[in-house]
Amino acid sequence: MTTAEFSTACAQAQRIREQICKMIIGQTAVVDEVLIALFAAGHVLIEGVPGLGKTLLVKALAHCISGQYSRIQFTPDLMPSDVTGHALYDLKTDEFKIRKGPIFTNLLLADEINRAPAKTQAALLEVMQETQVTIEGESFTLEPPFIVLATQNPVEQEGTYPLPEAQLDRFLLKIHIDYPSLEDESRLVAQITSGHIGDQLSVAEIDVVVQAQEILAIQNIVANIQVDQQVIDYAVQIVHATREWSGVSMGAGPRGSISLIRAARSMAFMAERDFVTPDDIKAVSKSVLRHRMSLGAELEIEGHTVDRLLTDILNRVEAPRA
Repeated sequence: MTTAEFSTACAQAQRIREQICKMIIGQTAVVDEVLIALFAAGHVLIEGVPGLGKTLLVKALAHCISGQYSRIQFTPDLMPSDVTGHALYDLKTDEFKIRKGPIFTNLLLADEINRAPAKTQAALLEVMQETQVTIEGESFTLEPPFIVLATQNPVEQEGTYPLPEAQLDRFLLKIHIDYPSLEDESRLVAQITSGHIGDQLSVAEIDVVVQAQEILAIQNIVANIQVDQQVIDYAVQIVHATREWSGVSMGAGPRGSISLIRAARSMAFMAERDFVTPDDIKAVSKSVLRHRMSLGAELEIEGHTVDRLLTDILNRVEAPRA
């Protein structure tokens, strides 16, 4: 990786960010975290109430990188074949043909993912982990880049299926998306109601910054950003603390430590640095670890949250100073 290649990649990342922020008003932190996941080649779980622009975010990102985009509305009757595809018998040729499902894309929006049954969750799990799909015993590899951006609603709990711990662990980040501020919402309403039919914005208004295959080059640059051994040790200490903290029923596993480093590299890249600092680890810790932990009944009764506990851990674990 040369200095010129790094500078070019950083400039491309900033242009992608600027274009998306034209459409997604008041959610800059969410945009940044989604880009961190994209450049780290990780999947994202977004939690928030309906109507906050999650679908528009994915569409805008796909448009910026000139990538393919698919959306699946997860429902209790959704079958694995509805996601992955199926074999279809062709009467003309007297043979079976494979009809590929919406999973064959660059960016997949899995809307309300926790409404699908276990079988469908298992099918998606293979794709997220192996980036391949098995249909009628035949394996098909997905073309990179490929990331899943899944949403779940924290309010409507009726009719939902808890996500398996193994699948939660496959998400690099869990992002909370909240209501915009008063000023940002005023700007949003003015933008949508000015000359637009309905309540949707067209992503055609933003520029295509890179081609999908160029994202692979950026991901390669991010994967080679320097991480000092002391910073790696710091990340591992934070993850170990989640397992030993009083009142925690389940802490983060080794994939949590790996994900911390991956996300911190991407965080450093977004800041246009070719090395990771302890502050990068701190900045991504909550998004990386909040879905890999479970609180015991006593802490939940006392009103504690995983984010509050992670704040205590980050305050307690000493960061390297050299």
